[in-house]
Amino acid sequence: MSEKSNFGFALGKKNYIMLAIGFALIVLGFILMFGGQTDNPEVFKEDELFSFRRITLAPIVILAGFVFEIYAIMKKPKSDNNA
Repeated sequence: MSEKSNFGFALGKKNYIMLAIGFALIVLGFILMFGGQTDNPEVFKEDELFSFRRITLAPIVILAGFVFEIYAIMKKPKSDNNA
């Protein structure tokens, strides 16, 4: 009965900070996709709708955010062996 029961979070503080950074990257990617609307439905602005930012950059930023999230979850938190 001398075992210590360690009730704590599954991840360390650094992991949660990294999760927040990954979430911010994902949100930034979706913000980069905004826009391209037009006031007149008869006008099609191809250069705005199919811009580099919306077609290439935003999906890469979102994918990087998801990869960073997976890394943040899988990274083993440092444990204190002194206790």
